[in-house]
Amino acid sequence: MKPTLKPGLTATKTITIDEPRVISFMGEDCRVYATPRTISDLEYTCRDFLLAHLDPGEDSVGTKVNWEHVGPALLGEKVTVSIKLIQVEGRRLTFEATIDAGSDAVARGTHERFVVDVQKVRERLLKRKARAG
Repeated sequence: MKPTLKPGLTATKTITIDEPRVISFMGEDCRVYATPRTISDLEYTCRDFLLAHLDPGEDSVGTKVNWEHVGPALLGEKVTVSIKLIQVEGRRLTFEATIDAGSDAVARGTHERFVVDVQKVRERLLKRKARAG
């Protein structure tokens, strides 16, 4: 990790709610942002932000999500994912986050990620695969 990775850093990402991001089980009139997709968009926003602060060969994986989906976002609507790095404990990083559709709250909570050495992870997974295989 680079020394630029410090608590207090923030980032935002604007996303248009498209077909793959909405539920369909309540009918066409109720196609709103799905909770699992809010979490996915949160995780990718944090990961994309972190890439600028990681050394070559490092990446991050999500380890914990404490998330509350508090309001709808409609198909075609734009939302803003806002993140703030609030804690750095070694390789464990904690973010506060919100998703808003204009002035309306959509989701909020915290997310933890862990910085990993990609090659070490790959080696560990290949060993596991060989044992299972």
